[in-house]
Amino acid sequence: MTEGGIDRRSLLRGMGAAGCAVALPGLLTAPAAAAQPVRTPFDLHFEVTHKFRPFDLVAPRFTQYDSAIGTLDTLVTTGVRPKAPFGSVLVEVLGVDGPGAVVAGLAGGGTSVLGTVDPSAGRATIEVTTNGTTTVVKTAEVRVAGAFRLALVVNENAVTVLVDTTGTGTAWQPVLTERDRVRALLDLRVPAVLGKLDYAYGGRGSGSVRLGRVRAGYFGQAGVRDPHVVQHADGRPFIRDGKLYLTMTNAGLGFFQQAHWAVWTLDLADPTRLEQVAVLFFARDGVVVGDHAGQIVYDDRTRRFILLMSSWGDFAFRGVHVRHVTTTADVLSGVHVLPTERLPLPTSVSSWDPSLTRVDGRWRLAFVESEAQQPAFVFHPALAVGPPGADYADSLGLVGADTTVDQTEGPIIQRVGSRWYVFASDGDAREYPVYDLAMRKLGTLDAPYGTNIPHPVLLPVGRDWWLITFDGTQYAEPVLGYGGHGDLVVMRSKG
Repeated sequence: MTEGGIDRRSLLRGMGAAGCAVALPGLLTAPAAAAQPVRTPFDLHFEVTHKFRPFDLVAPRFTQYDSAIGTLDTLVTTGVRPKAPFGSVLVEVLGVDGPGAVVAGLAGGGTSVLGTVDPSAGRATIEVTTNGTTTVVKTAEVRVAGAFRLALVVNENAVTVLVDTTGTGTAWQPVLTERDRVRALLDLRVPAVLGKLDYAYGGRGSGSVRLGRVRAGYFGQAGVRDPHVVQHADGRPFIRDGKLYLTMTNAGLGFFQQAHWAVWTLDLADPTRLEQVAVLFFARDGVVVGDHAGQIVYDDRTRRFILLMSSWGDFAFRGVHVRHVTTTADVLSGVHVLPTERLPLPTSVSSWDPSLTRVDGRWRLAFVESEAQQPAFVFHPALAVGPPGADYADSLGLVGADTTVDQTEGPIIQRVGSRWYVFASDGDAREYPVYDLAMRKLGTLDAPYGTNIPHPVLLPVGRDWWLITFDGTQYAEPVLGYGGHGDLVVMRSKG
């Protein structure tokens, strides 16, 4: 598959915390007297303990419409709409009587973006209606009979039709997707456009459709990546009721613009109990986008949340930069659309993957520098620091960067023992380099290295250390192309 005529595989080669231990029952695997203190990162020896993939076309906590329907032959608008162009409509089809099609999508005020499945014609379509004119932007063959399920997903301006012929809602397969031809007709990122469109569903044709349950709401994820612990300014992890809060990039059904950012909780007694608790979108340049790959820091002194994120939401191979915003709103729950500004970093090239911590009264910010994104990505870790007593965005100066590597990202600032370190991920060497706060390489972590460029999120839990990361496992790449990754991976080093 290609993006703009460039081979994604070669172009995107490998694209892909806290100092407070948490004591939890059941996690202490040896008596205290037998445990050896962890003094440096090189005392840690990680093994994979959990690997799984969150997948939801509608995020469970963010369903906006849920109803049992009946027989229809027209389009129904729900009066409910998303705040950002990241939503899904899931339709349980009990049967189609006579010639006709099942329809789902967004509609209102004479404008619509709809997906259709016509069982008798064996065809699925994506169509856009503006100014009274309907344009079928893409079609595909589809074979369904009897009961099945239909989903229409909007990720930014990408529209995807999926079906589940098992009727269970657990075996979704995309049959067609289109972004560029949708965007040529309307821009769903513009609030004035999206603000007129409701979730919609129904039937058309001379027959009728029999529908069961219809659900609509904010799109969940086809996978997750770029985990980062939500933390206090001094590096302590944000934990409530035994649950760790972390941000992750929710993979969309396609390339980086189709992803968005969310807050999750991970139960430290059972890492497979993962729950999305907030959805974050960002307003800039007159549109709402799903910028992601960042961090949330709670500053106890000022009682505000600091959000840092990377500008992947409108990435078009013309550079990436770090953006930021502060707020007193509870961004750890609910749906938020926040205005952001560009963060002034001490670099003249692209940047992403910010990691912020206040150490010894000075804000330190690790990030990725990237001097090129085509014909191939080139990127390495860097570290900036502010003056004593200054705010996190003020007068940042470059401490150093490792320019000996060119496929290294995911920097994490974390204390192990009595010292602070910068951890990163080198996709070429397939290892996790460890740096001091002068960006001198000290060695590498002893941890399995999977596919893509897995970020090394270290976390002390009881006497153990965990490493939370992801891999490059794709979802439906032949239809959707690169970007629908990955699995969540949890490792543990016994204390």
